[in-house]
Amino acid sequence: MRPAAQPASGARGEGVGGLADGGDRPGGGVLAAGEPSAEARGVRPHPGLRWWREVAYILAFYGVYSLVRNTQGSAAVSAQEALANAVRVIRLERLLGLYHEETLQDLFLERRWFIEAWNLFYGSLHFVVTAAALVVLFRRFPERYRPWRNALAATTALALVGFALFPLMPPRLLPSAYGYVDTLEAYGSLWSFDSASVQSISNQYAAMPSLHVAWALWSCLVLYGVVRSPWARALAVLYPLATVFAIVVTANHYVLDALGGVAVLGIGSVLAFLLPARLHRTAAAPGVA
Repeated sequence: MRPAAQPASGARGEGVGGLADGGDRPGGGVLAAGEPSAEARGVRPHPGLRWWREVAYILAFYGVYSLVRNTQGSAAVSAQEALANAVRVIRLERLLGLYHEETLQDLFLERRWFIEAWNLFYGSLHFVVTAAALVVLFRRFPERYRPWRNALAATTALALVGFALFPLMPPRLLPSAYGYVDTLEAYGSLWSFDSASVQSISNQYAAMPSLHVAWALWSCLVLYGVVRSPWARALAVLYPLATVFAIVVTANHYVLDALGGVAVLGIGSVLAFLLPARLHRTAAAPGVA
């Protein structure tokens, strides 16, 4: 008599949102690109990964980032210099045929509910989606967590260089002759740049590059690789595109800021993925001490 067949170790089922899920329990998840999760493959979280330590690292890094970014607030940055840089960006966008931000915003200003929704999108999903992507990596794919975390950190650090070297007045702060509306001031949201407390600590000229776009594209790349359902992947792809729309329709950034965000993510990813791999191959080469 043959023993009862055992389920294959790679057996899978689709979880919430098509996220990877390990094991053969009922309701288990389908894994990205047919790849089992760390748990399903019998891979335990890396010995050095502890959730409380990662939370401490992230909070410390973001605290230092915020301190450097907002040191003395916008009062420490010349408004004349920020305006001059904005004029340079607008001239370059006109030269490239990219300067359509004010026209795009005008199309939607009469729809108050629509603008309020994008104000909320701009002020909240930036943090929520990025944090969710980090949690998914840490819990489901610990072997991928460190390089992606490092890419995010390198990208954010590189953005500080842009903020310091190129203070940029966002469209919403330009003189009224440019035709932009500060949607947070005019329509409101859960928070505002115009409160005295925010103005005193926030560098409102930290616009180039757009970290909203950089983090959104990072989240897209992370989540696209760990979900399998078509709608979940579609949402991952749409998220950075929606973020570009949000930063423009709320007059917080120029299109070139978005491209700057893509650029710093590319450089940060090279530093996090390719450089360590090259250094490892060099150290492992024969004759290298």
